[in-house]
Amino acid sequence: MAGDKGRHISMKQKTIEGIEIGESETVEFKSSFDKDTIETLVAFANTTGGKVFIGVSDKGEIKGIKSGKETVQNWINQIKQFTSHAIIPDIETVTIKNKSIVIFSVQESPIKPVACRGRYYKRIKNANHQLSVSEVVNLHLKTFNTSWDFHIDEHHTEKDISFDKVQNFIEHTNTNRESPILDAPLTVLQKFELMREGKITYACFLLFMSVESSLSTIELGRFQTPTIIKDAMRFKTDLFTEVDGVMQFIQKHINKAYIITGRPQREERWDYPLDAIREIVVNAVIHRDYTSPQDSVVKIYDDKIEIFNPGKLPDGITVEKLLKGDYVSNTRNKKIADVFKAAGLIEKYGSGIRRILNAFKTYGMPAPEFREISGGFMVTVYKKAVSRVTEQVGTKLALSRHQVDILRKCLIETGIIELMTIAERTDRTKFRHQVLNLLIEARLLEMTIPNKPTSSKQKYRLTEEGEKLLEKLKNNE
Repeated sequence: MAGDKGRHISMKQKTIEGIEIGESETVEFKSSFDKDTIETLVAFANTTGGKVFIGVSDKGEIKGIKSGKETVQNWINQIKQFTSHAIIPDIETVTIKNKSIVIFSVQESPIKPVACRGRYYKRIKNANHQLSVSEVVNLHLKTFNTSWDFHIDEHHTEKDISFDKVQNFIEHTNTNRESPILDAPLTVLQKFELMREGKITYACFLLFMSVESSLSTIELGRFQTPTIIKDAMRFKTDLFTEVDGVMQFIQKHINKAYIITGRPQREERWDYPLDAIREIVVNAVIHRDYTSPQDSVVKIYDDKIEIFNPGKLPDGITVEKLLKGDYVSNTRNKKIADVFKAAGLIEKYGSGIRRILNAFKTYGMPAPEFREISGGFMVTVYKKAVSRVTEQVGTKLALSRHQVDILRKCLIETGIIELMTIAERTDRTKFRHQVLNLLIEARLLEMTIPNKPTSSKQKYRLTEEGEKLLEKLKNNE
């Protein structure tokens, strides 16, 4: 008896302390039992477990409940009836100041997701959030330690993939292996578990599809302004082809600078570190949520590139943890990642972000911005502000491809409209300030009417320094 009394006092004290702390990711207060109580228990079961205090207001005031002999049992029956996989919570009844409180406790369910009347919830901070279809799928797959792309694709067959593409993968992979793959393409698919029981998986179709599919759509655009598109493209093909296609589109719409250093060979420098950009693109392809109706989107602006991908970060990983490297890699599409790793397109799971950040730092550029947005993940990279072109003793001279083309054109006197066409510019004022004036200050170009810079008859011609530079470029080619 004395032991039971001591245990009751201990439980009472713990309950009071728990109430004083307030609602949290694992604690919820309810003045009475209702369907929201069951939803909360389901959310706890789908997350890390938790307790619901019945008879306590949202503000932590102890209201107590009035219950008969069958009341609690009826509640348990309702919980079992309206949940699947059925939840059977632990129950404690505690009396504080002559007021009874019932505490329902549930552990994290080993089999997920748990539903309440056909709906699925998870706990985020001190609130319940209904799961999206993709989140439900991912929770189910985690239970069985698989990923979506591992499962059989019931909509496509072996006839929908290209074995020539599989052979290309084998040949590419063999360049990175000490022991080459000697198996036939079909055997390789089976060994990589991309084909099981004579059927292809989702990963197999995405990696080696022979026809276009909206499942892998990537939209690309070169934007002159946030609303005006200069060029656009859409890819709906296999993932390897998409990576190469996206990179080609990006390189088409960014500049390559020629750096003259005095050494025999000139140096080339793109607006962005291409290895890091490729890493971002590969990560987008591997980690994309292919069950989402959204498409991947790449937008190229004058001063930045945005890469949006359907699918949020995995549970427990935040952008802050991502940047610090304080996380364990949790690949959404394990089979796709395995194949990309075998092909040498990724080095090590979870290390890509660190390499991207280091590459931009080494390049002397701002760190990329990572954020969750609109049910997906966005990476934005910013172009370093263009410094004024100068030529001083010991200073490198960096010219863009368009600037070099302008210098070559100005071997004969040329008007501004024709030069704007070469540089793919439409705003005369910005072109004059951002391009022509820099070349004039560098003493590579000069105006034919220097006293009237904006004259309609104004033309531009190469200086002696400009001619020397073009000759140097020619010799280095």
